[in-house]
Amino acid sequence: MPRVFTYEENGLSYTVTVYESDGQIFADVTVNSGFMNVNAIYTGDSDFSGSSASLKGPLNMNGAGSQFEGERVQWDDAIELSRPGLGHQDPDNPTFLQAGDTLTVALNVTSIEDVDFVGIRATSTSTPEGSIKGVSGNPVDEDDNGDDDDDGDAIYSKVFFVYDADADVLGGFIFTADDLPEDAEGTFADYVALFEDTEFADLSEINTVIFYSGDDLEEVFRLEGPFEDSDALLAAYNEAVQAEEVSDLMFAFVGDDAEDTSDDAEDTEEEVSVF
Repeated sequence: MPRVFTYEENGLSYTVTVYESDGQIFADVTVNSGFMNVNAIYTGDSDFSGSSASLKGPLNMNGAGSQFEGERVQWDDAIELSRPGLGHQDPDNPTFLQAGDTLTVALNVTSIEDVDFVGIRATSTSTPEGSIKGVSGNPVDEDDNGDDDDDGDAIYSKVFFVYDADADVLGGFIFTADDLPEDAEGTFADYVALFEDTEFADLSEINTVIFYSGDDLEEVFRLEGPFEDSDALLAAYNEAVQAEEVSDLMFAFVGDDAEDTSDDAEDTEEEVSVF
């Protein structure tokens, strides 16, 4: 689950999103406003024992770069990305970021859980001082759809209400984001409301709901029924997305066969979209 760190001071605003891809932990540094030349990135966990990692000379995080909300931060790793002062107003330098630019850095950590603090040492910044030792903590954990984990309002590009998921040909009702009302956001509640407004749709006959996300309609997970009514369905969904251990619920994540199952649904989409 990605972690998002934020920093804002004197018109310079950026986020650092820490995530895992193919077994490697990365950080995306994205400038929202202002500009800066990112010289180094520091990471640390909440264990403050031992010595703190530091780069020599002007890339150090001494002083303000070792404090977060008045408390000491111990850095576990530091990565040099560029030398100070280079790249000001130079779009050809990949470490010079303006509003909307993103720099991706491979981190020297084995788990996202090892990153509780992120430090950015930057020069040629849009701040009055011309440089920062930015320290960010209190990250927001996000789900894979990019939605805050706390609100439970994930956005889906397609939802399939299935009669019998074990059947050779899947039957039921398929809805995509294009089927939703113009003011709908694409939450599961929006799809349930659309289902209830569809002629011949009967929730008591639905035993599985399959969720898809992204432009490629990747299958994310399945929610197993049966469901007594829409309130029971939404309650089961909310319980699933808020649970710390999803495997303990009726929330079957699709593994190696996700692509095959998705193909079955797409192959029969015309046949089962409306009954």
